[in-house]
Amino acid sequence: MTEPKRISFSLSKIFIKSSLGALILSMSTLSLASEPAPALDAMDVFELEWASDPQVAPDGKSVVYVRRSFNVMSDVANATLWQVSIDGSDHRPLNSNLHRSTSPRWSPEGDKIAYVSSESGSSQIHIQWMDTGQTSVASHLQQSPSNLTWSPDGQWLAFTMSVKKSTPPIAKRRKAPEGAVWAKPPVTVTTTRYQYDGRGIVDPSYLHVFVIPADGGVARQLTSGDYNHYGRLSWSTNSTSIFFSADRSDDWELRSDEADIFSVSLANGALTQITDLPGAERSPAISPNGKLLAISYEERRPLAFTPDRIATVDLSTNDVRILTEAVDGDAANILWRDDGKALYFSFDERGERHVKQVTLNAAVSRVATGLGGTSVGRPYLSGGFHTAGGVVAYTKGGPDRPADIAVMQRKTPRVITALNDDLLNYRSLGEVHEIVYNSSFDGQEIQGWYITPPGFDPTKKYPLILEIHGGPHLAYGPHFSAELQLMAAAGYIVFYDNHRGSLSYGEDFALLLQYKYSSEEDFADHMSGIDTLIEKGIVDGDNLFIAGGSAGGIATAYAVGLTDRFNAAVAAKPVINWVSKTLTADSMVGQIYHQFPGPPWEHLDHYWKRSPLSLVGNVVTPTLLLTGEEDRRTPMSETEQFYQALRLRGVDSAMVRLPGASHGIASRPSRLITKVDHILAWFERYRKEDSNGE
Repeated sequence: MTEPKRISFSLSKIFIKSSLGALILSMSTLSLASEPAPALDAMDVFELEWASDPQVAPDGKSVVYVRRSFNVMSDVANATLWQVSIDGSDHRPLNSNLHRSTSPRWSPEGDKIAYVSSESGSSQIHIQWMDTGQTSVASHLQQSPSNLTWSPDGQWLAFTMSVKKSTPPIAKRRKAPEGAVWAKPPVTVTTTRYQYDGRGIVDPSYLHVFVIPADGGVARQLTSGDYNHYGRLSWSTNSTSIFFSADRSDDWELRSDEADIFSVSLANGALTQITDLPGAERSPAISPNGKLLAISYEERRPLAFTPDRIATVDLSTNDVRILTEAVDGDAANILWRDDGKALYFSFDERGERHVKQVTLNAAVSRVATGLGGTSVGRPYLSGGFHTAGGVVAYTKGGPDRPADIAVMQRKTPRVITALNDDLLNYRSLGEVHEIVYNSSFDGQEIQGWYITPPGFDPTKKYPLILEIHGGPHLAYGPHFSAELQLMAAAGYIVFYDNHRGSLSYGEDFALLLQYKYSSEEDFADHMSGIDTLIEKGIVDGDNLFIAGGSAGGIATAYAVGLTDRFNAAVAAKPVINWVSKTLTADSMVGQIYHQFPGPPWEHLDHYWKRSPLSLVGNVVTPTLLLTGEEDRRTPMSETEQFYQALRLRGVDSAMVRLPGASHGIASRPSRLITKVDHILAWFERYRKEDSNGE
């Protein structure tokens, strides 16, 4: 009898203690609820996830996509395959493979998926059976495959792969005496395109079209010659030939934006030329009935921007018909609608990406909007889509989220994943605001955005960072940006604009920077936006900072030669001297043809006037330079020229070199963080006491 009383008494104490604990916890929760969530931290970057490459099943019931994230231990981006029903249910990994897996492609019957993975030690084609989940390695390739495409009969997989070709030495190497240790043999270069950013100086290699049995086997090369066979592949409806794009002219290395459509026979490798237009015909896509071939067509002309048009080729006559002549901008990522009466494409407009469709009668309409979120570092236009079974799946981002998967079915959009809610629901992000103003240069309307810091107080004035996009023929928009959110979290208003030359505003706007990149004109676009924000009463005019990468780095270096209004500047991977840049970078052929009136030895004054180095005698702004040591797009020698000139002039400056990094200096998460850390640390050195007395 006494034991139960003792137990009862103990339970009573536990009840009282638990009740008090619950009350304290409740009060604590209420206190926490009144506290704002913490701002985004640099280490949160490793927790971000985003979706890419959605692929709708042939029956339209589910979507397979690539789920990307960062690995804090290996400092690389992970890529795994996930599947989700179009109603958002049954969201799960496609398989247990933890290795990098990309390019999922449904078989025509929807019973298998082909994908590329490194789970067997190198990038190989794998097949997964959807009923059992079993997987097999279908290939044993020496190089990584790309542009994976099923044949309509499900018997073959086509792909492109690089094939190396050795360069014979000019002089025969002498034989060293036994036991001697000689220097490494020289590297002989005889091709025009001998270097590529991210790869360095390379042995000659050429992309060719291959096929492999869908059940696995030996890969067979269908194309030959010292040419590159680029981009998307498309099978004929009877599975006997493959369409592709290539420039098979003898002087292809010296030409830019020139390519034709060919077909190659599966049986014997015989080539048939389909198009011969003056320009680049790319991305072939066969119609469901096999009678028309949709292509992307870009006219060849020596201008910095030429829009991609959608055209159809009648395969019985080879007649070409342009469908999107009235569309003012690029029509890209072409896919046929299931019924063959229209084509879907992506289209960028005022900083936003949409899915549109064009009928065979050239009528254009909008299908879906809000694509984005696959460029998590900076707020570039991005995102892709796919369609099958009457469903359009696309990557949908927003100002506060990287890309999720969304679907459009019967004109109803629905987001079916929530990859970052577990993190970003518990972070205070800067709010993205649109701003539209007129440039002081000529009154041209400019669209931009500014991010206010978490906890923004409109009665206070904040320091401002102007962050300029690259390209220059690219575009920012109201999209999630880890880099810019981290700057806002540090207490800055972050301003970015789509200055003249940016895409998504039509051809005329894009060409306003023809032969003027960089110039006083785009400089005026930026400064007019800053002055508009100062007039709003939210920006401290004594605390202005400027940063940008690539074309944005050029604009930054040029700007500090035109004004002393900025407290400090960070120019990432800039061009400083256009003469040396065009003759040392990997982009020399296309850049000279599209962005200059001729080669530098014929237009030296023009090249010099556009070079930030021509203005270095004016620079007084403390400037930090940040570049990858392996950069071949804007080589390190450009950064070194500006740094040494600044040091000779006594300007406060620093050069930060990133070992092993190419042009994409933020391609690894630790480097993204390092980039932002250096920008903020440099700016803090020169940040004055603000007008709020803080």
